[in-house]
Amino acid sequence: MSGDGEWTVARYLATRLEQLGIRHLFGVPGDFLGPFLTIMQATTAVRWIGTPTEMGGGYAADAYARVRAADADPDGREQGVGAVAVTYGVGAFSLLNTIGGAYVEDVPLIAINAAPSYEQWLNQQAVGLLTSHMSPRRESNLEVYRQVTVDAQVLSNPGLAPSQIDSAITACLTERKPVYLEVTEDLWHAPCEPPQGELRAHERPFTRRNEEMLEKAVTAAVELIGKFGTPIVWAGEELVRGRLENELLEFVQTTRMQFCTTVGAKSVVSERHPLFAGVYNGRASLPEIRTTFKNAGCRIGLGIWTTSKNLAGEQSIGDDWIVAARGGVSVGAGYFPDVRLGRFITALREALAGRTFPADHFALAHAAGLDVPASTADFLDSLSTDRYPPELTYDSFFQHVNFFLEHRATGGDPEAPSPFTVVSDAAFALLGSMNLRITERAGFLAQNSWLSIGYSVGAATGVALGRQQPMKRPLVFVGDGSFQEICQELSTHVRHHLRPVVFVLDNEGFYGIEQMLVSPCYYKEKPSDGADFYNVLHPWRYEKLAEVFGTDKDRMHGFELTTHAELDSLLEDIADPGNDLNHAPILARVRLGRHDYPKALQYKIDEKCT
Repeated sequence: MSGDGEWTVARYLATRLEQLGIRHLFGVPGDFLGPFLTIMQATTAVRWIGTPTEMGGGYAADAYARVRAADADPDGREQGVGAVAVTYGVGAFSLLNTIGGAYVEDVPLIAINAAPSYEQWLNQQAVGLLTSHMSPRRESNLEVYRQVTVDAQVLSNPGLAPSQIDSAITACLTERKPVYLEVTEDLWHAPCEPPQGELRAHERPFTRRNEEMLEKAVTAAVELIGKFGTPIVWAGEELVRGRLENELLEFVQTTRMQFCTTVGAKSVVSERHPLFAGVYNGRASLPEIRTTFKNAGCRIGLGIWTTSKNLAGEQSIGDDWIVAARGGVSVGAGYFPDVRLGRFITALREALAGRTFPADHFALAHAAGLDVPASTADFLDSLSTDRYPPELTYDSFFQHVNFFLEHRATGGDPEAPSPFTVVSDAAFALLGSMNLRITERAGFLAQNSWLSIGYSVGAATGVALGRQQPMKRPLVFVGDGSFQEICQELSTHVRHHLRPVVFVLDNEGFYGIEQMLVSPCYYKEKPSDGADFYNVLHPWRYEKLAEVFGTDKDRMHGFELTTHAELDSLLEDIADPGNDLNHAPILARVRLGRHDYPKALQYKIDEKCT
């Protein structure tokens, strides 16, 4: 171990993590990684959170980075970065999927891979002697991680290690994407220079050419708005990643434009904002939102990712569209490259000074004879109800949860901060939870582009540890197939007393979304035994896993829910901070029918089965 006055590569890297505001390092240990963890524990405040699986550690680090970035003071030292560490070969390849997701979704992560020593590599090269987890191809780990990171480095020379670490972390901060550091085992104790200065993101300079392009984009946007009128804003993921929520608020409050969000930008600002009009998700939107959104004169997409999940097959860019994303601006058929999103939002707001567009788009669509509620307020209120059928369905379950979040979770005080962060998995869970009304900024988390099933259960670890001050309890919604991928991560919740509430949506052991994508008519015809064999899951008694992962010392509570009365009873207990139930994690199995589905997917049945 390094002494208090001695700097080693391990201490250097651990200190750089600490300086970024990282307080928890996630992952699965191994002999190559052990020396680093020992030195990190002794010399910094960063604490090791061992997880049962590498994927779970990666999901936790991903969510940790997201919530820390969302909660950080933009002018402070907190960088909103996560870190995960594994051991070479089997550990690194198991982690790869999660780093791929962070790369696609612009999440800044530092992936640390502890590798065999330089001496072991020389032995392998000379006589073919392989050590633990070693591939005959020396650069195999490095090569695959180069595909899903903005910088990937192998550290084998202690003299170069500090500069390699600094350059990789700088790339991570600048690009807001993952980086990879592969460190040979013999380097951890090797001496090096201490860190110099703070690491920070480097912005591209704003040139005269950029200014000219920005002016052209704004001029074209103002002309398009004047031509089509009654605009509606569609707020997207890049507003979240770039911490541009204030720019969005200033824009809509100045222009009085209503706004929807993508699923990935859900709760970029409070959904109690008077100009909020719901989550638009292409053809998978609720029909009322889709009808109203398409009835607007023109659409202004700010930071939107036009993915299949956000659009469900609809065309995103047409003559009546403005889209500012991916480093440029499209206005109708015109495109203006290298225009920064934040600058565009501010410049467009200033160009529209003195003009306002006060329109209730639901009222306009209703007046035009379209089948939508008479006002936006009426529509949003309809998503929350305390009247339910006896048996649970996807839609009635989320309506019930919505009522809980709006009226009961905060003790009946609509102005009180929510004690929860909603974490949703992919598929039916995401389509149901996207219409929950989240009253606090950054109160919703989902991996809506990469859509790795099981993400939510591992992510709950990162959310709980990243939001300890004040505590925001993860409220997790996950399908049964997704849950079976990563149920081991419940162990981390219990071990660290993290107290998430995990709802497993059990539709009789069935990959419902896959059936909907392959053969949606199954849901209309409702055969008794006609399911495609590959979508059938082995049935689990999910609630009993609370007994598996809980102990006499560290408890976990399990429930089986088949009716709204049972759900209501559980939610009432969860809302009571004095209830002993809330001192431990909760796992609730929600029993749903195999042929049930969220109504957001009705369009697929209507298209294929008429």
